[in-house]
Amino acid sequence: MQAINRPVDSFAILGATAATILIVVNAVFLQSGARPAPFVANPAVQKTADAAPNPVEQTGPRIIDMSATHTVAAARPPQTAAAPSPRRNDPIADLIGPSPRILAVQRVLANYGYGQIKPSGILDDATSQAIEKFEREHKLPVSGRVSDRLVSELAAMTGHPVQ
Repeated sequence: MQAINRPVDSFAILGATAATILIVVNAVFLQSGARPAPFVANPAVQKTADAAPNPVEQTGPRIIDMSATHTVAAARPPQTAAAPSPRRNDPIADLIGPSPRILAVQRVLANYGYGQIKPSGILDDATSQAIEKFEREHKLPVSGRVSDRLVSELAAMTGHPVQ
């Protein structure tokens, strides 16, 4: 009961209690999924690109919605037919370069008529489609990816190791 006699201690206890209540309310009621939710709900954001705010009318601070529910499609550069497009954006794979294993699989698939594949060492859409066709015909699990089982089936079909 000494806190009643000392007002500074009373305010400290009151502040700590209020902070604890805010944390508990946020944890119990305001969390949605695995990401943290703010103490106050986000303002409604217009989702269409045509409804962009007029810069003349905007007088307050600019509101940016950082939630993962809104994505903007990035403009892609036109792809040429000479370079195969990678299946996914993978900067590490770009640094490593073409894979000799994928190159060997592409050669075998092209030689045995599983599509018009240009051996490049990069797993592009044409290669994935050829792999899927081979996997379906040989009753393998269809993944469209180069795997040890795919390579061993190709080696059994050709009669020599795929390298």
